[in-house]
Amino acid sequence: MIFLQDHGTMLSFWEQTNFLKYDLIVIGGGIVGLSAAIQYKKKQPKASVLVLERGLFPTGASTKNAGFACFGSLTEILDDLEVLDEGEVLSLVEKRYRGLNAIREVFGDSVLGYQPFGGFELITENELFQLDNMDRVNSILEPIFKKPVFEIFKKDLGFGPKVKTVVKNKFEGELNTGSFLNALWTMCGELGVKILTGANVEKLDLAQKEVLVLSGNNGGRITFKGGKIAICTNAFTKSLFPEMDISPGRGLVFMTETLPFAIPWQGSFHYDKGYVYFRNIDNRLLLGGGRNQDFKAENTTEFGVNPKIKDYLVSIMEDVIFPGYSPKIEMEWSGIMAFGPDKRPILEKVSEDVVLAVRLGGMGVAIGWDTAGALVKLF
Repeated sequence: MIFLQDHGTMLSFWEQTNFLKYDLIVIGGGIVGLSAAIQYKKKQPKASVLVLERGLFPTGASTKNAGFACFGSLTEILDDLEVLDEGEVLSLVEKRYRGLNAIREVFGDSVLGYQPFGGFELITENELFQLDNMDRVNSILEPIFKKPVFEIFKKDLGFGPKVKTVVKNKFEGELNTGSFLNALWTMCGELGVKILTGANVEKLDLAQKEVLVLSGNNGGRITFKGGKIAICTNAFTKSLFPEMDISPGRGLVFMTETLPFAIPWQGSFHYDKGYVYFRNIDNRLLLGGGRNQDFKAENTTEFGVNPKIKDYLVSIMEDVIFPGYSPKIEMEWSGIMAFGPDKRPILEKVSEDVVLAVRLGGMGVAIGWDTAGALVKLF
């Protein structure tokens, strides 16, 4: 079959006859898209699978997150209980935990750089009352973990006086985000999944199952055709489906230089109801979040640094994490997440053989693999 292309794109005979038609086209080359391609290819080994990614690297947050292998701090889960019933919260946590265990089983802890240091939440005066609900949350989660998830951590970790106590979750850990994506890319290669980067999807024809891509070479357009299409574009989905109930959420992350003293703790740490997160990487502080300080400005798909949020994070670093000491910031970046009225992802069949899995609620590392598996089952 020869495909007629935009007059501005001159494709060779070889390109038109070898590169444009697939059994499955996945739009979005982040954690969910790559995971969907892998799981589909494992079920259908003879199928041709193409992943289209608009950036050189995954565009949203898949390579820009903090590498937390977490499923929710105490205050985050209590916030979930404000909008979901106990059964829905249990199901959501179970999906996150199942997803984390799945990627550890599929790729292995050493490949992922997984470390079982635990999760910790710093509790200030503003959150002390939430400790009264810790037993309730442990009871809700008992069917999954069979023992209490949250407990008061007694050891003094040297945080500032605003921190009244620390809550530990021994079931959480951390991983190397780059290693995770490398593992996904490697498995895609081994399975024969083709990945094209710099492929900005401009339009979908759901009836014909055609994907129109803006070519970066000369401004022309290329049409790909798929027997099935999986849409895994997370925060950028509204460019294709404006009616989707999705709000982008930009997240700032920065990393300090190597510190001249040994950081006295390891683990995935949360602060300010989970909106702030930090960890120790090779004796450097990775610190991010704070979008709750300026929700309106951070409701964007534009990358950048919000000075108000950066100042807030620096104040936490200097007053809470390292009281009286101000490390030099060596690098900073931002990622774009997707949110909705609650933290459940959108997973639905858009039309015949076209399915969608987006709005990961800032939990892509935990829930991405499991969500991709659920997407594949919709075909």
